[in-house]
Amino acid sequence: MRKNARRTVLACSVAAATGVFAFLSTAPAQAALPTPVSATTARSYLASLSVTAEHSRTGYSRDLFPHWITISGACNTRETVLKRDGSGVVTDSSCAATNGSWYSPYDGATWSAASDVDIDHLVPLAEAWDSGAWNWSTSKRQALANDLTRPQLLAVTDNVNQSKGDQDPGTWWPSRTAYKCTYARAWVQVKHYYGLSVDSAEKNALSSVLNGC
Repeated sequence: MRKNARRTVLACSVAAATGVFAFLSTAPAQAALPTPVSATTARSYLASLSVTAEHSRTGYSRDLFPHWITISGACNTRETVLKRDGSGVVTDSSCAATNGSWYSPYDGATWSAASDVDIDHLVPLAEAWDSGAWNWSTSKRQALANDLTRPQLLAVTDNVNQSKGDQDPGTWWPSRTAYKCTYARAWVQVKHYYGLSVDSAEKNALSSVLNGC
């Protein structure tokens, strides 16, 4: 009985340890983008957006969209998103991330250095300018550039963000097919909330993805 009991305890311990190890080894750092509206709602929002040609880029500057602003204590918007989207993030006294792990949902890569991660404006600032922000107040532009409530800011691989640049869905999508629906829902939600327009190619591309969500 004692020998069987020891075997039972040992088996249970191994099973428990294996379960914990499996959980830890299969749980990647996941970006915590605020959950976008449903595909049904996004399709409704998209139908309501004004479809117009993009405004001239003349006069545009990123400086017209103040960022990154202080969010809390020493932490600005970028640092806040790095902490939100990372796993095991450690920061110093100035709120700079000194350790952590970041999973980029655009390409599926995981990074252990904050310098390898950019904070993407899902609707790029230049694209927002072209879509109506050229006529906004500075305070409204600042709100868009630092919006932590809508699905507008996301930690992603730096060179992927740089490759995206100021493109809209008419010409650019995340390489991970599994993320396209989330991206489309988020894009439409942000544009709808801020009253931004879409051009025809952008709307067609969004419709194609949303219809398959």
